[in-house]
Formats: sequence, structure tokens, C-alpha cells
Amino acid sequence: MIGGKTTVGSRWWHAVIAAVVVVSLVIQLVLLFTGGADATPGRPAPRWASACGCSATSPSRVLAVNPLADGRLWRVVRLDALLGILITGLVYAIVLAPQVHLTGAALAATIGFHYVSPWATVPAWLLFGPRPRVTWGTVFAAFAWPLLWLLYIFVQGAFTHWYPYPFLDAGKLGLGDAVRNALLVVVLAAAFAALMKLLDRKLPVTPPLPA
Repeated sequence: MIGGKTTVGSRWWHAVIAAVVVVSLVIQLVLLFTGGADATPGRPAPRWASACGCSATSPSRVLAVNPLADGRLWRVVRLDALLGILITGLVYAIVLAPQVHLTGAALAATIGFHYVSPWATVPAWLLFGPRPRVTWGTVFAAFAWPLLWLLYIFVQGAFTHWYPYPFLDAGKLGLGDAVRNALLVVVLAAAFAALMKLLDRKLPVTPPLPA
């Protein structure tokens, strides 16, 4: 019975997160394609980047349907999502938020993306899991695509002069400083990944095993 309540709670919590992300994404796409304000500071994103963002799937949608989703690849995707959204929330609040003064629809989108989503997703994992799911193999695999993504960003940036965040803008900062900033974020993510690996084993199994 307890496990059932945990599963229902997880389903609803993740459904709300997914809804917030979808609404924020729709608002952001409308703003970008109509020349409105961008919810992220820096150079405006090219439209192909917005299209790629539109095709991305949120793990919260999966967990809203199946809170017990599992599998080797899914564990990596789930950890990547947790690390990504946590780093996004921290970087935005500490580095990016002081640079922007948004209003109206752009403000609504950035609240959904950078405040509601991060600070609802992490407590959801702490409360509902599912656990245990994280091994050291999961941790190492989770860093494969973020490192490839950073490589891609710097390579394409050399030709398009577009970077998703000001602290990665090699054109303005210089390649050395931009790479250093990227590595600092990777190190921070690695520290959080190790902490999540520890918590995954120390926190109660969720949902609870039948008595």
C-alpha cells in the first residue's frame, strides 16, 4: 500500500513537472520565432537550435507514465537528466540571472525552465526515486554525451559564432577561458554525480519493497 502511494505521488509530481516544461517550451519557441525576448541571456539562438530543443523528450514525461521505469540505458538518461537540470538551475541562478531582466511571457518561460523545473526535479528524485538505480558504470556513461556536446558546441561555434551561454562564448572570452569554464561545470557535475551515487545507496529503497 505504501509503495502504491509512492508510485501515485511520483506519477503526479512528474506529470506537473512535464507540463511546466512543455508550456515553457511552447512559450519560448513562440518568442524565438516571432522575434520576442529570449529566456536565456546571450546571443539569440538560431532557429535550428530551437527545433532541436523542441524534439527533446523530458524524462519526467516517462516517469509520469511509468514511475518504475528501468533499464541500463534509461539509468544513464535519468542520471544525465538529474545532473543537467541541477547544473542548469545553479548556473542560471548564480551566473546568468543577474544579467537579464525579463518580463511578461519571457519571464514566465524562464521561471518554468530555470526555477520550477530544477527545484522540483531534484526533490522528486529524493522522495520517489526509484532507487537503487545508480552504479559507477552509470556515472561514467552519463558523462559521454555531455562531453561530446561540449566538443560539438565549440566546433560549431568556430563557424557559426553562436554559443548557448555567455560563459562558453569562445569568440568573446577566448577559447582557453571558455574551455576552462566548461571544465569547471564538468567537475561540478562529477561531484554531484558522486553524491547522487552515494545517496542512491544510502537513502531508503523507493518504492518500498513488499513486507
